[in-house]
Amino acid sequence: MGFEKHLFISYAHLDNEPLTEQQQGWITRFHASLAAILGMRLGRKAEIWRDSKLDGSDIFADEILQQFPKTALLVSILTPRYVESEWCTREVREFCKTAEKFGGLVLNNKSRVLKVIKTPVESEGLLPTVMKDTLGYPFYILDDEHTPIELDPSFGMDLAQKYNLKLAKLAWDIAQFIRKLEETTPSGERPAEILVPSKPSVYLAECSYDRREAREALEAELRLHGYTILPDRRLPGEEVDYVAEVTGLLARCKLSIHLVGASYGAVPDGPSQRSVVVLQNELAIQRSKAGGLQRVIWLPEGTKSHHSEQQRFIETLHTDAQAQFGADLVTSDLETLKSVIHAALQKLEKPRTVQPLSGGRFVYVICDERDRAATVPVRKFLKSQGLEARIPAFEGDSATVRRANQDALAQCDAMVLFYGAGDEAWKRTVENDLKKMNGYRREKPLLASYTYLAEPSTADKKELIELEEPNLINGLNGFSETAMWPFVQELKAA
Repeated sequence: MGFEKHLFISYAHLDNEPLTEQQQGWITRFHASLAAILGMRLGRKAEIWRDSKLDGSDIFADEILQQFPKTALLVSILTPRYVESEWCTREVREFCKTAEKFGGLVLNNKSRVLKVIKTPVESEGLLPTVMKDTLGYPFYILDDEHTPIELDPSFGMDLAQKYNLKLAKLAWDIAQFIRKLEETTPSGERPAEILVPSKPSVYLAECSYDRREAREALEAELRLHGYTILPDRRLPGEEVDYVAEVTGLLARCKLSIHLVGASYGAVPDGPSQRSVVVLQNELAIQRSKAGGLQRVIWLPEGTKSHHSEQQRFIETLHTDAQAQFGADLVTSDLETLKSVIHAALQKLEKPRTVQPLSGGRFVYVICDERDRAATVPVRKFLKSQGLEARIPAFEGDSATVRRANQDALAQCDAMVLFYGAGDEAWKRTVENDLKKMNGYRREKPLLASYTYLAEPSTADKKELIELEEPNLINGLNGFSETAMWPFVQELKAA
């Protein structure tokens, strides 16, 4: 269906008052900037209009109503003044009514009413339901005291950059939506769909405010690559409804991404009083166990919280394998996280066929890179027994190395943890990663798992011997074939 105008900007006059006489109002600058970048996204002039309200009032004019059937989208600039204005809320309601008659209000689960949140509002009660359910585009940040600060270029270069990034995302989404609308036939019916290879849906978990910027960057990048990102609308505020909605969304996804920060995050109204960050992690664990959901958790190194519950959650993620079930815990920077996510998605889209090993069973010898040479006698002995031994990948970009080592965990028949140059903390980190192994292996059982003690001798290694820990190979005095036999016999018996 054709439209003469791409979008209408609905706003309250008070919100366009300039800060100084030398400046333009926020809405005026927003209109001009959006028109410029949307034109570039569409490849033609962007037709955007608004009521200039030259008389300074928020009066709903009949001329506006007459233009709505010819307008593709409406963008509301939400502020406290906007939601309290009878005329502004009427504009939205009237557009929704008109849209239902001309082309439909919702297309592909997306509303033709978009909301730009210039300033947070206490209630959206007077707005149409379809608008209240949408996530919106926040054009503000929270400072250290949780005070909202509008993204206004006049406030400095940092806020100007954030403003431009938000505007670019909004323009991209509008351009995509307009193209979808233009694909409709004159009768409003969709043409036959062109079959294209489907991409897995991704659950990008709600996060606390201090990870919101990173979440928005990830969402924009994944959408650009054609992935459906959920949740795509506001989630319920009641805990029981929240849990039910998230459970349903996770069931539609192949990958979930969890960004964990120092803040505890929003808490749905309910008995547990757990934050959305904690609840989503728990629900994703359940889905991973029941349906094989792959997960990525981002917890940058050094993240700490003054909130006791959040600090406990952070510590649990580091130490409890169940809290990481089915997940790849990334503690590096955002670019590393992106690499891990794209590698996981590539694996989901194009599963690699692992060729059977020609040398029989595959033993994964997990070691520190400094022990590469020290593992040679162990690997030579295993080879002499008709077994194929591999050590971890150490070279290459982080995503490639991570994927290679996950593949080894998924395919090996047995493991030897070579405890040599790595310290006690290294060993415990590896053991914690191994507890997550079921998330990679699924149905394949591990036939044998031993720890090989190698030089240098340490108090922890001596203690393991004194405590007579099971499945221990003592190589502190050098390599011994005799010491290796219990492992080989268990593997061959299996």
